[in-house]
Amino acid sequence: MTEWLLSDSPTSKGQAFAGRAWRMWLSLLGNPLAITGLIIVVVLVLMAAFAPLIAPYSPIGQDLENRLLPPSWEHWMGTDELGRDIFSRVVYGSRLTLMIVLLVAAISAPIGLVIGAISGYFGGWVDKVMMGITDIFLSMPKLIMALAFVAALGPGIENAIIAIAITAWPAYARIARAETLTFRNAEFIDAIKLQGASPARIIINHVLPLCTSSMIVRVTLDMAGIILTAAGLGFLGLGAQPPLPEWGAMISRGRNFILDQWWVATMPGFAIIVVSLGFCFLGDGLRDILDPKNEGKS
Repeated sequence: MTEWLLSDSPTSKGQAFAGRAWRMWLSLLGNPLAITGLIIVVVLVLMAAFAPLIAPYSPIGQDLENRLLPPSWEHWMGTDELGRDIFSRVVYGSRLTLMIVLLVAAISAPIGLVIGAISGYFGGWVDKVMMGITDIFLSMPKLIMALAFVAALGPGIENAIIAIAITAWPAYARIARAETLTFRNAEFIDAIKLQGASPARIIINHVLPLCTSSMIVRVTLDMAGIILTAAGLGFLGLGAQPPLPEWGAMISRGRNFILDQWWVATMPGFAIIVVSLGFCFLGDGLRDILDPKNEGKS
């Protein structure tokens, strides 16, 4: 089976795809930090999928008789000011975190990819206008811009996702434009033009797929920033609203007890750090595998 996967002369597209996927997996296994990141992301996904089975208590159920209890065998991460089990809230909060990350990536990455590809392919005044708008967004800090958009749209998790997505797409546009400029005048593009292909067809069928690998790497690396931005909005009360167990909002509630009941704010903060590091480690490993500049090194 291994010989078939690693064959230098694949006999079908399926074999070529399977062989490339197998080589990528072997490269990933050779990077301990990437494997650590992959494990953390897989645990996050499983925790979000099976939250009702993992969490021992309701994430919103209050028990004032057991408020602000320290970590114990009964409450692994202690309880908050309303007697809610922090571990259960962290587990259910993974659903919100994963939803925010996936939705922001699904909105911002395609928008940036299309804008960057169009800008790089056509050039001229199209490139100047699109990159001018992109530079305006890039010139301002993401969190400040997200705060401005959320303030305009109103607090809530849906508006927070939209605001973060609006601030995230310019980086993807820049990457897609740079990738497009490297092969815009390539011979295979000229050959496709001679066949009568329209610019839209060339961009959709040939330019966008060639930019995908770099985009995947950037999206994975940006997920940590998305998590931190979402947590920042939740901390300020502009993201997910109570009683939703969003990690940033949990830290905000726990800051009033940070000196005596440290676990209330520390546990969700620890979850944010671990998940962010997981995405960073995984993204760094994927960059080594998927980035064309590093293919010769791997």
